[in-house]
Amino acid sequence: MMWSYILKLIVLLPLVCGLMIGCLYLWRKLETRMPGRADMRLIAVKETMMISPGLKLAVVEFEGKRLLVSVGRGGVTLVDRAEAPRTFS
Repeated sequence: MMWSYILKLIVLLPLVCGLMIGCLYLWRKLETRMPGRADMRLIAVKETMMISPGLKLAVVEFEGKRLLVSVGRGGVTLVDRAEAPRTFS
């Protein structure tokens, strides 16, 4: 009785964990392809970089401007701003 329970646990637990990880991976991949998501946003985070364990730099695009912000435990600070490069399509 106990051995059958342990055998089922050994077989089914990795299977369920694998299915959960696979579903989360697929959701992350397919979320960017959903219609009306990326083009409708007013703010886009273009890139982030970890400077230290408590400090991160981020490039945020908003209304044709790129903002370089510092994000830390104390809050968000504007470091620099620039015009976003134009894209021709």
